[in-house]
Amino acid sequence: MLKQRVITGLLLAAFALAAITLLPPLALTVLFAVLTLLACWEWSDLSGLSNKAVRAGYCVLSALALFGLARWTDVIGAVPRPDATRWVLMVAAAWWCLALICVTAYPRGTAVWAATPMRLLIGWLILLPTWLAFAYLRAQPDGEWRIVFVLGLVAAADIGAYFSGRALGRHKLAPAVSPGKTWEGFWGGLVLSLVFATAIWWLYWMSLPLLSWLLVVLFAALASVLGDLVESMVKRHRGVKDSGALLPGHGGVMDRLDSISAAAPVFALGLLLVQWP
Repeated sequence: MLKQRVITGLLLAAFALAAITLLPPLALTVLFAVLTLLACWEWSDLSGLSNKAVRAGYCVLSALALFGLARWTDVIGAVPRPDATRWVLMVAAAWWCLALICVTAYPRGTAVWAATPMRLLIGWLILLPTWLAFAYLRAQPDGEWRIVFVLGLVAAADIGAYFSGRALGRHKLAPAVSPGKTWEGFWGGLVLSLVFATAIWWLYWMSLPLLSWLLVVLFAALASVLGDLVESMVKRHRGVKDSGALLPGHGGVMDRLDSISAAAPVFALGLLLVQWP
């Protein structure tokens, strides 16, 4: 299983890097939309839907919502609208604040979000802003590298958490949701994320002040942990280990997007708020 996981992970990384750096903005945005709809299909099952026709209907509605977001924000046009994009991402950030409460309260408070319609709505609050964040980032002059940075940031958080958690982990972070995660792993992932971000800032010679940059990265890294925990909470409530079986050794698409789905909107919103061109 470990060998299969490593091989799949390397193939996914190579495919993602090639797609992000080689595809034109419109093609990449469409690819992001396809991945989002695949994740919506998996999320519909996590929400409690078993009828495939109904799940397909949810995906159709999701596609229409993506189209509406694209028209409203002009993210696939010549000049994306930062004001409209900012409002959508602020709604997503507000959701993640509520999600933190849900995770810390679990298993109490499930009546608030466990109903199937509510979980379907949560899927939209997670996945639609993620697509918008990536589409907006890619529309920037150096957008492909901003997206690569987000993926690298999430990877740094995961790597730091894994090794520091294995070496030092003693205190459970959220035992009711994800028993394997520890506070030591959390801090290790956060530190490595900030080190990674500092190195990128220094190499790239950004016009954005270092403190502002690190503040944006800090919130994005924190969100990545929350994204992982939220999906773990929903899967635990549903009684499944993975969101799907599309990716050998990795589960489903949603299993690969859990941390990214929180980090990307928060990162894009942070850049909009600090007014980095």
